[in-house]
Amino acid sequence: MTKQTILGRVAQLAKANVNALLDQAEDPQKMIDQLIRDYTANIAEAENAVADTIGNLRMMEQDHAEDVAAAAEWGGKALAASRKADGLRGGGGAAEADRFDNLARIALDRQLQSEKEASAAEPVIAGQNETVTKLKSGLDQMRAKLTQLQARRDELVARSRTAHAQNTMLDAVRSIDVLDPTSDLGRFEDKVRREEARAQGRQELAASSLDAQFESLDSVSDAAEVDARLARLKTGTP
Repeated sequence: MTKQTILGRVAQLAKANVNALLDQAEDPQKMIDQLIRDYTANIAEAENAVADTIGNLRMMEQDHAEDVAAAAEWGGKALAASRKADGLRGGGGAAEADRFDNLARIALDRQLQSEKEASAAEPVIAGQNETVTKLKSGLDQMRAKLTQLQARRDELVARSRTAHAQNTMLDAVRSIDVLDPTSDLGRFEDKVRREEARAQGRQELAASSLDAQFESLDSVSDAAEVDARLARLKTGTP
């Protein structure tokens, strides 16, 4: 994975609008679970990539430090060789002086090469430092979003459980609602009222039949009295 790809990926994930994703999800809890898994995997991948980038940067910084140290060392050797040459030349040893001047030139050439390498590495190191800073910031944002996702998941699960418990309670209340005219208790009350009405009707019917029997008895008594009176008329008995 290249530096640009790493930086782009981390920046994209760090800027992701979690709330917008959740609002569009049909099942936010499942969406959060999936996002948590994805974010955890992406963070682990990004951490490895950033660690590699930081490792490469530290190697470059070490090489740069070595080049700076080498330049200083070669500069010291060049100065020592030049002074030696000057001392020999003052003592009449021209040939030996030239040899040390050549050594000074070689040391100065090595110093120049080390300085060039150090100078060439400096802008690259600066760029890498800037990239690492951005990557670390992006990782921090990703970790913050992961914490946010985990908190939202716990909140949604708690709300879902509460809503489920409330709905269960409401279903139970509706099943025993005595004011519901269609409930079993209402139908039982109607049945009792019909039984009471039937008993009252039978009582009234029984009373009506008894009155008729007594009225029939009175009719029989009257007929007997009429027959008795007729017999007395025929015999002349008062």
